[in-house]
Amino acid sequence: MTAAESGELLVLVATIIGLGVLSQLLSARFRVPSVLFLIASGIAVGPEGAGILTAESFGESSGLPTIVGLSVAIIVFEGAFHLKIDKIKQAPAAVVRLTTIGAAISLTGTALAVRYFLGTSWDIALLIGALLIATGPTVVTPILKVVPVRDRVAATLETEGIVNDVTAAILAIVLFKAMTVNELTADIYLQLFAERLGTGLLVGTVVAAIVWAVLQYVDLSPDTAPQNARLLTLAGAIVAFGSADYVFAEAGVAAAATAGLILGNAGLPYEEDIEAFKGDVTLLVLSFVFITLAALLEFDQLVALGVGGLAVVAVVMFVLRPLLVFISTRGGRFTFRERLFMSFVGPRGIIPASVATLFAIRLQTTGPGNEPTNVAGADLLVGTVFLVILVTVVLEGGLARQIAEKLDVIPMRVLIVGGGRVGRSLAERLEARGENVVVIEEDLGVLEELRNEGFTAREGDGTDVEVLRSAGAENAKTVVAATGDDDANLLVAQLAKSSFDVEKVIARANEPSNAPAFEELGVETISAAESTAWAIDNRIERPALSNWMSELGRSGDVQEIEVTDTELVGRRIADVGSELPNGVLIALVSRNGTNEVPTSDVELQEGDHVTLIGRTEAVREAIERCGKPV
Repeated sequence: MTAAESGELLVLVATIIGLGVLSQLLSARFRVPSVLFLIASGIAVGPEGAGILTAESFGESSGLPTIVGLSVAIIVFEGAFHLKIDKIKQAPAAVVRLTTIGAAISLTGTALAVRYFLGTSWDIALLIGALLIATGPTVVTPILKVVPVRDRVAATLETEGIVNDVTAAILAIVLFKAMTVNELTADIYLQLFAERLGTGLLVGTVVAAIVWAVLQYVDLSPDTAPQNARLLTLAGAIVAFGSADYVFAEAGVAAAATAGLILGNAGLPYEEDIEAFKGDVTLLVLSFVFITLAALLEFDQLVALGVGGLAVVAVVMFVLRPLLVFISTRGGRFTFRERLFMSFVGPRGIIPASVATLFAIRLQTTGPGNEPTNVAGADLLVGTVFLVILVTVVLEGGLARQIAEKLDVIPMRVLIVGGGRVGRSLAERLEARGENVVVIEEDLGVLEELRNEGFTAREGDGTDVEVLRSAGAENAKTVVAATGDDDANLLVAQLAKSSFDVEKVIARANEPSNAPAFEELGVETISAAESTAWAIDNRIERPALSNWMSELGRSGDVQEIEVTDTELVGRRIADVGSELPNGVLIALVSRNGTNEVPTSDVELQEGDHVTLIGRTEAVREAIERCGKPV
């Protein structure tokens, strides 16, 4: 390489890094997945744009596959590093079905769609199907940052993305290797699978063990220990990939995933520093991968897919995704609207694009059976994968907030400190109304029971500021202190008010004489003894009312809303009531601190608080018509 060529390559690398950083900044600014800006940047500097970056920009044909292959390994390593066993345990059981049954539906359905609509061979169809299993945290997480759905929904989508990122890459690698064999039989396929997966598991485990041992038992120098830990971990990922790939081609990704999974759950020292450093390195790697894709992605590839390509995208988005979500989440605590929202949040991104590029490069240099080329297969692979990525990221990433609002899946966040009988019963009632409830409990036995019953529960002492913060107190609208210890409840109430400025704090007073101390803080207080006495009194003196309230708690709802719709202002209760869904009653109107059971002639004013009673679904429909929940 001449000096002039070296200078051009240096400018090209600097341009790619600069565009990568700019893409991340734009992603943070507009709150959409960065992959959209990275692809746009790649097109801008590629053959379809300025022509700065081409397939020959990195020299000989062997250079680009090596760069992309190593980049894929680092991306997969980071994804596996973030796959925490504890997080998987916290995620609902639906995650297991999404990453097994759901993945199988996605693979099979996508392959059939590609085969039928695009008329390609089965090997290319299955390869595309395997790649498009992956949703990935790099495209899902930015969506969830601007759409604060219930923790259960967010945990399911994020964990699905992390797991499928890794499994899709490994599965695609094995399928790709099978394509290079002239006569593929079942025993040969199993041999290929066992060789690559077995080698990856062995090499990844050995490398992870060495890295762990060095970090645990070798003095890395107090002054530079965090830096050395970061570099050693990154080196482990690269060594695992290179060693396994040297033994069996395409085994390196499995090794990188194995090493990442083990090290991510090994409790490494300086783990936070390592994660931050890996994130920065991955940013650079992603920039290289996606912007370099411009060397292969041409508009002709997308246009050539025609109506068949659009049909594949439609099947992936509107048939397969809803099907696998509804099958995988059956019997869980997800509402119908949440399941529908999850059906529309399945954007594809990092792994499909990266691995597809790697495969395309290799297909163009050594096709199946080591024949000269498979350019047609490479074009179809890249075109289909990127068409799905572009459409899903633009539509699902760009419209996720609007979809969530339309489906009404952005709930009020409620923190309940104490997962005993009171806290659990309250959580069950609130979740039945679709609220985002997080229970904080420090007893490990109770915590396990809560999670087994499907509740979102966090381990920790609710009187600890950091525990409250990690559970989402900064975004909570309501905090309920429901432990059996009044001192703990009082401290929780103080922290919620002073440290997080929570709008509504409600505390359980186990001893009636402690109630004044809570009320002095401006905390709404519920006396356990008085509430029990009141319930018993109702049962004795007002049995019909008591029975009605019990039934209301099971199949009905009571909601207070604020009148914000200008069309309602000045209208009489009789007129508004006649337009409400069947069975919904306006029970109370609160105005200027006073509450009254309204007569039919009372006129609503802007800012009035109206209490609605009725069947759960009917009350929700009435809220959509009348105003916003308080």
